[in-house]
Amino acid sequence: MQLIDIGVNLTNPSFADKHQAVLERAYAAGVCQLVLTGTSIEGSEQALELCRQLDEAGQQLFSTAGIHPHSASDWTADSARHLKDLLKQERVRAVGECGLDFNRDFSPRPQQEKVLEEHLALAVELQLPVFLHERDADERLLEILRDFRDRLPAAVVHCFTGEKKALYSYLDLDLHIGITGWICDERRGTHLHPLVREIPRGRLMLESDAPYLLPRTLRPKPKNGRNEPAYLTDVLREVALHRGETQEDLATHSTACARAFFGLPVIS
Repeated sequence: MQLIDIGVNLTNPSFADKHQAVLERAYAAGVCQLVLTGTSIEGSEQALELCRQLDEAGQQLFSTAGIHPHSASDWTADSARHLKDLLKQERVRAVGECGLDFNRDFSPRPQQEKVLEEHLALAVELQLPVFLHERDADERLLEILRDFRDRLPAAVVHCFTGEKKALYSYLDLDLHIGITGWICDERRGTHLHPLVREIPRGRLMLESDAPYLLPRTLRPKPKNGRNEPAYLTDVLREVALHRGETQEDLATHSTACARAFFGLPVIS
């Protein structure tokens, strides 16, 4: 059984000097390929470098390049040029993480919207898929995406945590949906239980968002409280349960979906 983790923050300081061990545990758990998330220019460069260092064959590690909406205020006149250079690298398979976060508002909303549009323009120009972040901003995100959608090859709403209306609106725009360990959280994720059944095959992908969102169903829990790609199996188990599918079936179609979305090689 093969799994693909479409969103892991391997550049996070909590993984410093632990990269190889984390990957070995992931591979042992059946997570055969990982997409490392870029959330800033520097972080995107670091993610790409980790791919090159830790996977010389170029079969298992890939990355994204983008600026997270929390950091939209960091956008400068040179940001588009730097991002474009990164996005032309063979290991970089998607534009992002980019989007809107009206929950924390770490950057002004007009600036978040401007930076999102810059990312989408790059995705259109380079014909790359988009790795999207959204919190409490689905209506505005949809408004912006509609202006670009016909020209974008694909886009995924990463770590979907929204309600039924938002999910249906995203699916109506032919977007993909990423599900994380949020669904394993009995305090705030139970609304996702009936919703994951509504995501069609070919549009659903799984992600750890490690080191964040440690599945609360995990037993035993790691003492350090840090999520890892190896724990994606708990997300698989929970999603399969609520979709009424076997874990093997879900692994097969979600992995095929991720491989097609990011253009990843088949691993025998």
